[in-house]
Amino acid sequence: MQDGSHLESKRRPGGRTARNRAAVLDATLAELVEHGYAETSMEKIAMRAGVATSTVYRRWTNLEGVIQDLAHRFADDAGVPNGGESFPDSGDLETDLRALAGAFLTIYAHVAQRVWLDVMVAAAVRDPAARETLSAVVASRIRETSLLVRRAIDRGEVPADTDAEEVIRMVAAPFYYRMLVTAEPIDSALADRVAAMAAHAARAGILVRRATPPEQ
Repeated sequence: MQDGSHLESKRRPGGRTARNRAAVLDATLAELVEHGYAETSMEKIAMRAGVATSTVYRRWTNLEGVIQDLAHRFADDAGVPNGGESFPDSGDLETDLRALAGAFLTIYAHVAQRVWLDVMVAAAVRDPAARETLSAVVASRIRETSLLVRRAIDRGEVPADTDAEEVIRMVAAPFYYRMLVTAEPIDSALADRVAAMAAHAARAGILVRRATPPEQ
């Protein structure tokens, strides 16, 4: 598994590199939708994109890397920052989480993102490799967006031992539940509610890191 961090310096390239990236990511989505995760390969992606297979391997290493970058593109299109100081900092955790939840709304309204997610979740149910890839993608996004919570920790707004990634999971989980299980509306009211709940739980010390119990 790769953590996707090596992709940070390679995003938003220009010229032919940008065209190749767009072609490869478009081809990846098409292959996943038409043939499923198990039948998608680096070679098929390269052929469909009209680029050399070596180019795809050199840039993304493996299928997991391509799929992670595809997920990052959806986030980029929705205006979700990709880590670092690019995250907005309002000085208030609930405000920052509300902005993040609003970005989630934009991502999940993206038809291609919904198609990609449906394909990956369906594959993950029966394919351990697909499950590992999907888990890696989700974990990468959680790590990046948890900066919002780490800033709140630095401000003293929430306890120092707050589990920053768990706060982000609390924001994201209701979106996935409604999309994949209940088909209930995903709207701004939901975004406001989950941001408020997560911020309140963090401030109350409910989402602190738990010590690992000793092995018996």
